Amino acid sequence: MVVSSLRLPTMGRDTSFWPDPVSFENYPAVFDPANGFGRALVNSVIVSLSTTLVTLLFGILAAYALARLRFRFKGLVLAIIIGCSMFPGITLLIPLFKMFTGAYPWMPINWMNTYQALIIPSLSFGLPLCVWNLTAFFRQLPVELEQAAMVDGCTPGQAFRKVILPLAAPGVFTTAIITFIAVWNEFMIALTFGTQQDMYTATVSISKFTGAYGYDTPWGTIMAAGVLVTVPLIIGVLIFQRRIVAGLTAGGVK
Repeated sequence: MVVSSLRLPTMGRDTSFWPDPVSFENYPAVFDPANGFGRALVNSVIVSLSTTLVTLLFGILAAYALARLRFRFKGLVLAIIIGCSMFPGITLLIPLFKMFTGAYPWMPINWMNTYQALIIPSLSFGLPLCVWNLTAFFRQLPVELEQAAMVDGCTPGQAFRKVILPLAAPGVFTTAIITFIAVWNEFMIALTFGTQQDMYTATVSISKFTGAYGYDTPWGTIMAAGVLVTVPLIIGVLIFQRRIVAGLTAGGVK
């Protein structure tokens, strides 16, 4: 992808191992106002960050409750949660589309081309993963830590906030990274519910790139956009890979 982005636009589908000459013309072309890629990047950041923050907010509380509270059918609840993450999301697109366009009389709303239409469906797939991962992580933290904090005068909420949450930071960080990457790379939801150019995310915007004549495919520009979207994520994962691995493994060992 990087090599293809360095080819001259006139080289077309050149299959040589290394372009000669090397050209960076495709990168400025990505930000041509006609492509709207700059706004698409902003939209991707807004949707990904919002989804990640909301997922963590509800996921942490739900996971902590499932790890600490005792109630009947808790195993069934966890099975349903993990089952939701296995549900094929594409089967929900039509019902969600009808809901967001006000087709149902009991829900007369019009959320097409809004941020909530891009965020809420992603939450339904990010939350199960978050809850399942953090439940395992909270379970391996000793209850005695909270009890000791409450003996020292903390309320249950303060014990959770000051003792348990800092200890769970590796699991929370890992879950946040996984959720952010999943939402950043999401395509079908963004394509279905964001039909106007000013609401495109980066993945949708790249799929809409057209050449100078309107019918040709600008492979170099598409590859350059792919590099801009992918490389920052790869660098981030490489930087934080130790924390990610620690977060994934810590919840599985007691």
